[in-house]
Amino acid sequence: MALPVYHISLSTTEYQQLTSNIWSDTFVNSTMQMDGKQLPIRIRYRGGHTRGYAKKSFEIRTASRTYHFNAEYDDPSLIRNALSFRFFESIRVPAPSTKHCVLYLNGQLLGVYLRIEGVKSFFFRQRKIPVRSIFYAVNDHAGFTLNSDSSSTSIDLLSGYSLIRGKDVDRTRLSTFVRQLNTKSRLELFRFLQSRVDTDNYLRWLSGAVLTGNFDGFHQNYTWYEKIKSGKYGILPWDYEGTWGRNCYGTRVDSNLVRIQGYNKLTGRLLAFRSFRQQYKKLMQQHLMSVFTEKRIMPLVYRMHREISEAVEQDPYMKWPMDVFAGEPERIRTYVAERREYLHQKLHQL
Repeated sequence: MALPVYHISLSTTEYQQLTSNIWSDTFVNSTMQMDGKQLPIRIRYRGGHTRGYAKKSFEIRTASRTYHFNAEYDDPSLIRNALSFRFFESIRVPAPSTKHCVLYLNGQLLGVYLRIEGVKSFFFRQRKIPVRSIFYAVNDHAGFTLNSDSSSTSIDLLSGYSLIRGKDVDRTRLSTFVRQLNTKSRLELFRFLQSRVDTDNYLRWLSGAVLTGNFDGFHQNYTWYEKIKSGKYGILPWDYEGTWGRNCYGTRVDSNLVRIQGYNKLTGRLLAFRSFRQQYKKLMQQHLMSVFTEKRIMPLVYRMHREISEAVEQDPYMKWPMDVFAGEPERIRTYVAERREYLHQKLHQL
């Protein structure tokens, strides 16, 4: 089955504005042929170091939706993000929907991209999760820690976050949460965590980050949101390219790179309590028995890989040799087998 093809058309002026400064976050106006419709859009480059690549990623906004068109340049399989998000859904953690596609810009073939649903207000409305605020954890300062300077301002505490929806009062609420997380006594902390964190959601997310092996996913690359009804914070995955046996640059890594306890301050404070450790252990045992198995994962890997193979061969910016791309399903299968064995061995540490 052929991948959907999207055409972006930019005027000369708008194209020059877009390309003159790849680090600019300013959107330019454009049109896009998508799903059989010609839509007015706004477009900009997105990402950090990846903006310097020959194949760049984009954020595209229509009148009602936001999409990330990810080049997946460092991932030789081009499926790790999509596979991770589907896996998170299987363990009942909300995750963006995805679709592989072929992208053209002013008639020039850019290659295979992954269209990722933006995690904004529409995302939560669709899933019937009323939210008060949404934050992206955009750099590795989002590990829920206080700086060594105890007089850190609320701005310092939030230097790892970008507010996507909400007001200044929501920034203050999050900085207060981080400060209290770090300073409450053990007796107060348990009640605090129960009242301010959707602990079932967090532990499910933690198990997903640990199982997929996203080393960067504990201090950044997640979405943090506050629910209106309960006032509790929830979490969901955001950028999961560096998973399933490779890091965010595509380098192969050991299957035991990420420890079973995960990382970051909130994780540590939660797992310090036996009841949360037991709950997490039970979740991990369930996932290792049911969803994190070769039998469940590999059919999806083979299907995704097969669907994009023909288009990947035509991708003018494919970073990796085709024999590496061809071997990626086996690399992922090996990761799952080794990861299962490692985590079964480590369950007693919880």
